[in-house]
Amino acid sequence: MGRVLTLPEAIHSRAALRAAGKRLVFTNGHFDLLHVGHLEYLEQARTYADALFVGINGDASTRRLKGVGRPLTPANERARLIAGFACVDAAIIFEEDTATALIDALRPDIYVKGGDYATKAWPERDAVLAYAGQVALIPFVPERSTSQIIQRVRALPE
Repeated sequence: MGRVLTLPEAIHSRAALRAAGKRLVFTNGHFDLLHVGHLEYLEQARTYADALFVGINGDASTRRLKGVGRPLTPANERARLIAGFACVDAAIIFEEDTATALIDALRPDIYVKGGDYATKAWPERDAVLAYAGQVALIPFVPERSTSQIIQRVRALPE
């Protein structure tokens, strides 16, 4: 089970991993309204390296990217929940719309995203490739999304 770290703490932890010869895999997202798809994704991500750090979009970033009414859960709570998964070593909240600055600071060995990004632009990819890191896509599991859960809840009779 991991911890929620500040960026300086995460940088220090990353340096300790590197000094021990351990590899870091990194991913990021909003993780608003957790569901089993998130857990499966993070479990798969963890198989790529010795440690998994997860960037969590801050509240303002989530609002900008997901729209009015989001996030449903505050960033500090989302980060605590993600850090509570056995497969996660650390969660780090970031306020930018992309995790590029966080990637530049941590320089993970491997950066993963869900397979739904196969046809999308993801600027983090270029940041990782710039220092010769690896990128990987984890197969997308359809019908497991926060947006779909929200739609089902809205469709419930009152």
